[in-house]
Amino acid sequence: MSSTEATPAKHPALNERTQHLLKALVERYIRDGQPVGSRTLARDAGLDLSPATVRNVMADLEEFGYLRAPHTSAGRVPTARGYRFFIDALLNLRPLDEQAIETLRRRIDQPVQNSAELARSVSDLLSGVTHLAGVVMLPRRNVITLRHVEFLPLSENRVLVILVLNNQEVQNRIIQTRRPYNATELQQAANYLNAQFAGKNLQQVRDVLLCDLRETRDSLDRLMQTVVEMAEQTFEVEANSEDYVVAGQTHLMQCTDLSDLDKLRQLFDAFNHKRDLLHLFDQSLHADGVQIFIGEESGFEALKGCSVVTAPYTVEGQVLGVLGVIGPTRMAYDRVIPVVDVTARLLAAALNSRD
Repeated sequence: MSSTEATPAKHPALNERTQHLLKALVERYIRDGQPVGSRTLARDAGLDLSPATVRNVMADLEEFGYLRAPHTSAGRVPTARGYRFFIDALLNLRPLDEQAIETLRRRIDQPVQNSAELARSVSDLLSGVTHLAGVVMLPRRNVITLRHVEFLPLSENRVLVILVLNNQEVQNRIIQTRRPYNATELQQAANYLNAQFAGKNLQQVRDVLLCDLRETRDSLDRLMQTVVEMAEQTFEVEANSEDYVVAGQTHLMQCTDLSDLDKLRQLFDAFNHKRDLLHLFDQSLHADGVQIFIGEESGFEALKGCSVVTAPYTVEGQVLGVLGVIGPTRMAYDRVIPVVDVTARLLAAALNSRD
């Protein structure tokens, strides 16, 4: 359930009382978002302990690196290390009830045109249920096969591309060309591509058109020049198309822990540039079950104040992608983890039934 398992080397032995107090403190802080003082903790823990005794335990936990004292308060808040121990050893998950699972299933089973639309729908769903940012990596299939392509002229040097991929997947996109093309030119280019490359995977199409022909562009006739430009625009876009979709980023603006504008700017930049998040998701692709990255565990500065909860989804035993949520480290892990886990399973079931 975690990105790193708790081990004695990473966590000193904490007696039962200390663990109980740490658990009570983390739960209180997640619930209220305010530093927890010794009197409050003594009352919440339900143990017959004086505030002085509780203060001593809190001091020990701070020394071990599980708590820290914000400069504005005498209370304590969990560190990333404290959250990690809480999740690995102390967390009680709240399984979703049947009604909640059925609601998720109905949303995921709604008809969509393609995998990108399904990913957007599921990321919206995750965001709506958790009130955090929902993220879904698009299915990564080993081979994407071109079935058919059409080009339709639009205004201002724009062309509508209609791609049919694999068996039924239809993608529409608009590309910008160097010069205006009429309907006849575009039809001829589409006819050529369909005749030469229908049934071949997109990597083969790119290799032939974007390497061999590009080098001899000057000697090509007008039709082939049109084909090369259409292919450059169409298949380069396909190669660099969305790897994942994010929904609900604005939820993060409501989180007091992330309300600092510089933090938000860094975080939104990470969403836009994608490379860091993709690296994180790639780690989750090769892991079993739910993975949790807390703060600096992600390895990226932009996510330092965040936790990322992910789970892979599969079709016929093959892991196709990862979904999850991103939010502040002060998130309701007991509720978020089951939502991510169940959603991944339901998405896998939906994709299996469609395939």
